[in-house]
Amino acid sequence: MNPQATAREFIQRLRRFTNPARQAATLNYYPSKQENLGVSTPDMRAVVREYKARLKDESPAQVLALAYAIIKMNTLEGRQAAYELLAGHRAALASLKSRDVLRLGQGIDNWASVDGFCCSIAGRAWREGVLSDGELARWARSKDRWWRRASLVATVPLNAKSRGGKGDKARTLEQCERLADDHDDMVAKALSWALRELIRWDRKGVEAFLVRHRNRLARRVVREVKRKLETGRKSG
Repeated sequence: MNPQATAREFIQRLRRFTNPARQAATLNYYPSKQENLGVSTPDMRAVVREYKARLKDESPAQVLALAYAIIKMNTLEGRQAAYELLAGHRAALASLKSRDVLRLGQGIDNWASVDGFCCSIAGRAWREGVLSDGELARWARSKDRWWRRASLVATVPLNAKSRGGKGDKARTLEQCERLADDHDDMVAKALSWALRELIRWDRKGVEAFLVRHRNRLARRVVREVKRKLETGRKSG
């Protein structure tokens, strides 16, 4: 396989699903320097499934090279697809080193890209010991809001059963405490998400965290997490 040629082919395949109405509707939903192709998630995943089948016998190095090449083409949907292609190739995912994960995260500049990166790649890498706790602490101190968000969204695969999570109270609350004073809306939303995912494993710990840090946390965080604790829902 030629990774560069396959990446070009992959993006061309995605472009066949471009929907101008979706493109216009999402430009301000997740603004980015990356090109918005206007491809829906189901259509993107249909292309991913097609290529997963083609890649099953490729080496981890080739699959990783393809992911880099797709990301380099600088499209929102391509980046998301690259993460999902890697996540769907067990050998490639297991082969990742810390430097690979950091390279895969270069260029994240919107919430959708951050969430795809963390839920498919970075959170799993942290859980499996590929990324150190110190690395995630460094993200939390970043001047870049998207890396601060990433430091929180990376806790989701520690706790979400759908992502293989088995609960990690200590590391989740440690990350949340680091950013309790951060009221940037993109960070606050991620903090709320991190705490809500932890509830199934440590309800009392989340309740205590809200009490202890209530005066530091953004109102959104307190409101959404309290509602989840009381009703089982984020809103409504």
